[in-house]
Amino acid sequence: MAVLRSNEDNHDYEGHGPASLPIDDAGNEKIHVAARNETLPEYSNTHGYNPALMSARTTLSADEEKKLLRRIDWHLIPLMAVIYCVKTIDASNVSNARIMDQGTNHSILTELHMTSDQYNFVTLAYYIPYILAEAPSNLLVKKMKPSVWNARIQISWGVVLCCHAALTNATGLYVVRAFLGFFEAGLWPGLLLQLVYWYRPDELAPRIVLVTIVGNFSSVFSGVLAFAFNGVTARGLSGWKWLILTEGIFTILLGIFTYFFLADFPAQASWLSEKEKAFVQARLPSNAPRDAEKNFDLHEFIQTLKDKRLWLFLLCWAFYTVGTTGLNFYQPTVIANLGFTSISQAQLLNIPPAVFSCLLTLLFGVFADSGRIPQPLIPLGFMIVIEACYVVLYTFPSTGGVYAATVIAGGFSTAWYTMMWPWRVQTTQGATGSAFAIAFANSYGQIGGAVGSQLFNSRYAPRYTTSFGIAMGFIGMAIIMNIITWSFTWRVDMETRRIKRARIAAAKRNETVLDDVEINGKGNA
Repeated sequence: MAVLRSNEDNHDYEGHGPASLPIDDAGNEKIHVAARNETLPEYSNTHGYNPALMSARTTLSADEEKKLLRRIDWHLIPLMAVIYCVKTIDASNVSNARIMDQGTNHSILTELHMTSDQYNFVTLAYYIPYILAEAPSNLLVKKMKPSVWNARIQISWGVVLCCHAALTNATGLYVVRAFLGFFEAGLWPGLLLQLVYWYRPDELAPRIVLVTIVGNFSSVFSGVLAFAFNGVTARGLSGWKWLILTEGIFTILLGIFTYFFLADFPAQASWLSEKEKAFVQARLPSNAPRDAEKNFDLHEFIQTLKDKRLWLFLLCWAFYTVGTTGLNFYQPTVIANLGFTSISQAQLLNIPPAVFSCLLTLLFGVFADSGRIPQPLIPLGFMIVIEACYVVLYTFPSTGGVYAATVIAGGFSTAWYTMMWPWRVQTTQGATGSAFAIAFANSYGQIGGAVGSQLFNSRYAPRYTTSFGIAMGFIGMAIIMNIITWSFTWRVDMETRRIKRARIAAAKRNETVLDDVEINGKGNA
């Protein structure tokens, strides 16, 4: 018979578990562990432990588990990172296209007979269908399988990108950007949802970091591509059309590759043994989505809508995106308007913010993975830094100061999302609930993206003082919402980090932790 042991005081509990969990001096329930490579009896009284779902937790040793996770990483993370990078490049290419060949007859504004203010509506045209289609798209991921659905998304939006080459007016641009938003909806939350089927919430941060670091380099790649195509005219197409057409063709090819090589769910992985499949699913907490669940659970959907955290996270995202999307979208234009570089070189000056963001993401991802820093504290700190940068951008002490503040604010604003997602995901539950909650935050939170781009009207150029002042106010509101949301999720975050530290310690003794966070139980604030 297996021995259930508290790792806090070394007392042993034999049989079918204690009638009630022991409490330590701080009032926390003690965490219970079991030896690896043995069959567990049903410890139904262990906090957060569901024997029907988790009975295979002890079947692999700690070393075997570590090697298994590395195999899973190699099958998922590299391809996901490339997909996310291409998605980011394709969604933001109009930012670089805006200043390509500026002042010539081959610029996008000249060829499409648009004013700068008319160009502002490009992001609005993109975000409206994106917002509306995001949640329905994510609810289809499980039914269609990630490899099929993500391939469909990429191929369809790649075709839309290729259609940019035929544009002749502003109306056509609005239409193709609207179709791009519609077809691209669900890509990023779909990838996040897929990770939740494979990894525990306390393991997500480093994986999301790895995916988004490559994605953050999209600004590097897009800046270099825009620099390369600037001034190019061939076969009747100007440089900005060649830029977007090239990206569209690559996206279609990537979609075909995704269909054949992206792993789906643990139970369907041909490269896992039956024992490994059972173990991967057993090590997940009871609230994690599972392949065996229904494709759509109406009760779970309604309960998710009633969860106050759904709406709190939505407000966090909405206020934040209003305050930062405009800067990210107009960063190439703002830098070009500083007047200390040529237009083509301005494309290259957009690279430092991307590199800085990658370094930030990597650094804080390591801290987040330790389980010692509260997850909400990191994005909160990021927003405080962004607010300080906006003060600099609002007061404009010098051209160099403006560029430095743009680099820092741009870096922190991009890294913010990487630090927010593990916090959001650790409070979701079930296949339907997780799919909807993740997509809901990412989609309706982007309402701020549609509004934020309108802050940078041409009448505020070249310094955009009013724009940064308004953005400063929205970031302030996002900070307040972050604190309020933390007050509703602090116990879940604390328990998640406590179990994370216990799992690290137990692995060194070749043991496994039985306790887990109960989202709608005592683990809920």
